[in-house]
Amino acid sequence: MTAIADRLDIDFAIIHKERQRSNIEDSTVLVGDVSNRTAIMVDDLADTCDTIVKGAQKLREAGADKIYAILTHGVLAGDAIDKINNSCLEALVVTNTIPQDKHMKLCPKLQTMDISVMLAEAIRRTHYAESVSYLFTNVPY
Repeated sequence: MTAIADRLDIDFAIIHKERQRSNIEDSTVLVGDVSNRTAIMVDDLADTCDTIVKGAQKLREAGADKIYAILTHGVLAGDAIDKINNSCLEALVVTNTIPQDKHMKLCPKLQTMDISVMLAEAIRRTHYAESVSYLFTNVPY
């Protein structure tokens, strides 16, 4: 994430989550200043959305104006949609690696990003032994 922040010339903050033993609640620490700023949380996936919603609340308590979350995979199981709808998130953006049509009807905050063209190109490049890292700076549309 620091590389992305550096490339975009924007400030960077991190929420560090320390996992405890199973009977003790996890602790989180926000490192960085988000006061009066738009915060964008990035994660690989969300299943129950507990981590994303708690992270958003931590950012709100630290003074963030608007809070967005971007995830690669939106599993969104159980009551995750209710948690998103009742959270302080402006929007939750997920890729289309998991179908979201049903969830999108129930959650106006949920948005999807189509990555099928990029995945197809990565597969093509792998098949023909071409550079996949080329896609880091040259995203096909």
